[in-house]
Amino acid sequence: VFIGYAAPFSNMVKAFEGADKFGVNDFKTIDVLVLTHDHYDHLDYHTLLKLKPKVSKIVCSLGVASHLIFWGFNPDIITQLDWWQDTTLPDGMKITATPARHFSGRSLKRAQTLWSSFVLETPKHRIFLGGDSGYGTHFKDIGDHFGGFDFALLECGQYNQKWPMIHMAPEQTVQAHIDLNTKVSMPVHWGKFGLAYHPWTEPIERFTAAADTATINYTTPLIGEQVVIGKHYPKSKWWKGV
Repeated sequence: VFIGYAAPFSNMVKAFEGADKFGVNDFKTIDVLVLTHDHYDHLDYHTLLKLKPKVSKIVCSLGVASHLIFWGFNPDIITQLDWWQDTTLPDGMKITATPARHFSGRSLKRAQTLWSSFVLETPKHRIFLGGDSGYGTHFKDIGDHFGGFDFALLECGQYNQKWPMIHMAPEQTVQAHIDLNTKVSMPVHWGKFGLAYHPWTEPIERFTAAADTATINYTTPLIGEQVVIGKHYPKSKWWKGV
């Protein structure tokens, strides 16, 4: 989502200052665009239109293609997946849709499309793309099914005691890392939009404290900073200026 808000109207759910420094023009081409679900902070109409000429293939959760086709995307480049379905990608890669504990919906309609996490398997690595999800037994099920991961993107923000089933608390993100049996995790979904009531740095502060206590490996790159699996995992506390 490369505009300054994540809602039907531009005066709602605005991005944190500085979170839009990386934008559509920073991408050259996109081999595969993965869309986990249809919430406004993950599927933005204006962004998708700008990305359209750059994208070669789209993989999305079941039903999400209905939005894309309505917006003028070629159905031939879109693959929709139900949980545990997979599709092959170029260069010996495969992607599988896996369970998540969340919901979908735009405007007043909910549950018209599916929400998913995804597993990307390359010839050398196995990567978990967590999407949005509350904590549950599905993390261990996925970890056991695939035999662990080299890298995981795990949500770590926009939580509240009033909606514990759809977003994880930071300490649960650490437990999800353990359940997935992943080597390195990257906490996401905390530094872009304010969808909850906690201070914007609280999720990353709680996550890093819990992760250090549990002695797990994680990375905290700046927006746009490169992460190289198995080689380079940035770990500065940039939100503190260090």
